[in-house]
Amino acid sequence: MKKEDIILIGGGGHCHSVIDVIEQEGKFTIAGIVVNDMPKGTKVLNYEVIGSDDDLEILFKKYQYAVITVGQIRSNDVRVKLFNKLKKTGYKLPVIISPLAYVSKYATIDEGTVVMHQALINTNVKIGKNCIINTKALLEHDVTVEDHCHISTASVVNGGTKIKRNTFFGSNAVSKEVVEVNGFIKAGSLAK
Repeated sequence: MKKEDIILIGGGGHCHSVIDVIEQEGKFTIAGIVVNDMPKGTKVLNYEVIGSDDDLEILFKKYQYAVITVGQIRSNDVRVKLFNKLKKTGYKLPVIISPLAYVSKYATIDEGTVVMHQALINTNVKIGKNCIINTKALLEHDVTVEDHCHISTASVVNGGTKIKRNTFFGSNAVSKEVVEVNGFIKAGSLAK
C-alpha cells in the first residue's frame, strides 16, 4: 500500500523529533519541510526544505497532508496561526502517534496532534486539535486537553484534570487530581 506524502511545517528541534516519530509510525512519506528561515534545498536531517509559509497554497496542489512541526514554549501563536492557515487552504492534518507511545482505545485525539515517544494516554482522555503530547508525558484517566496545548516532556497530568485551551504545561510539571489548569505552567511545578 502506497503511503501518503506529508509536508512538515517548521524546521527546528521539534521538527527533528517529529521526523523520528513519523518514520517510526510508517504511515506517511515525508515529502519535505516548509520553513521561513532556510533556503530551498537545505537539508533538515534527510529531508529538503521545499518552500516557506508563503508557498503553502501552491504546495497544496501537490500535497494534501501537513503537520505543524514548530514547537511551543512561551507562546503558541505561530502554531495557531499555521493551523488556521492550513485548514483554510484545505490541508488534512492527521494525528501522528509514535508506535512507542501507549494510547488507550478509549481515548480520543483530534486532528493535527502529535503524540511523541513513550507518552502514556490512559482511558477516557480527550485531546483537542493541534496539541503536542511530548516524550514521556503521562495523561491519566478522564483528562481533557483542549486545543493548541503543549504537554511537555515527563509531565504528569493526573486523573480528571482539564487543561484549558492554549496552555503550556512544562517539563516535569505535575497536576493535582480533578483541577483546571490554564496558561503557562513552568517546568517542575505543581499545578493545583
